[in-house]
Amino acid sequence: MDPIKTGQLIRRLRRRQSLTQRELAEQLHVTDKTISKWETGGGCPDITLLRELAALFEVSMETLLRGEITEQEDTGNMKKLRFYVCPDCGNILTSSADAEVHCCGRRLAPLTPQKAAEPDLLQMEAVDGEWYITSEHAMTKDNYIAFVACLTDSSLLLCRQYPEWGLQVRMPYFARGRLLWYSTRQGLLYQDIFIRRQPDANGIK
Repeated sequence: MDPIKTGQLIRRLRRRQSLTQRELAEQLHVTDKTISKWETGGGCPDITLLRELAALFEVSMETLLRGEITEQEDTGNMKKLRFYVCPDCGNILTSSADAEVHCCGRRLAPLTPQKAAEPDLLQMEAVDGEWYITSEHAMTKDNYIAFVACLTDSSLLLCRQYPEWGLQVRMPYFARGRLLWYSTRQGLLYQDIFIRRQPDANGIK
């Protein structure tokens, strides 16, 4: 393992997931100084943390040890998926790479996902092997969440929502991935999910 190359890759992957050094440190139960030390080549994660980093960043341990991502791994990252919403008809479209997307006679720009602040986070509860997702977000005709999507390294599950319905979504349980939702007033928001423990029959252990 080359500490410099591995450190540079950790920094690149952390930034790709829009994580600060402190946020990554909290997920791994280390200090932000430890993350800084890795990223500057002053040290390397031990083997246990390498496994957790690989799972969090959705790459192989070999990639971290090698210190570089192959072209196949880089283009296969589903978190780079682009979302579009037509302001005229509400149509929802996605693309896995650069694309010219049109709907209702107008060209659509990809939505820019913003990390959700604490008050806007969706509530997630593990029930019977599924995620039960709710929100207190207003669901009026002029202010509602139009869709909720689960994005993992290899799949996308999108659930359409409608105004004047309470937001209640069930999705297959996933331990690592990204939850995204589109608010007609706030735009595209997301929160990253990284669960160390699997749920038991009654929820999270």
